[in-house]
Amino acid sequence: MISKDNLFAISLFPYLGFLWFISRVPQMPRLALYGFYGTLLFVGITIPAGIYAKITYGKSLANLDWLHGGAEVFLTLANILIVLGFHQAVKQLREKD
Repeated sequence: MISKDNLFAISLFPYLGFLWFISRVPQMPRLALYGFYGTLLFVGITIPAGIYAKITYGKSLANLDWLHGGAEVFLTLANILIVLGFHQAVKQLREKD
């Protein structure tokens, strides 16, 4: 059986492929694209934060609210960029009509 850590690591490859493809689509809203890249930044921050939580406190990241919340801020910001980017794109399309 595959461990959750290995599954997480393997899942990065399809996401990198997704980023590669959407970054080449001219219709892709730039702000939303930055949000999708921000999700990758969230992953990049969460991994060291999880290691720090385990080494320093002997706990998983999910059990340290202040550290977990700090990492989750990056996911929240990424999601906001995605929503604003697509909202802006829809608004521009409606204004064309």
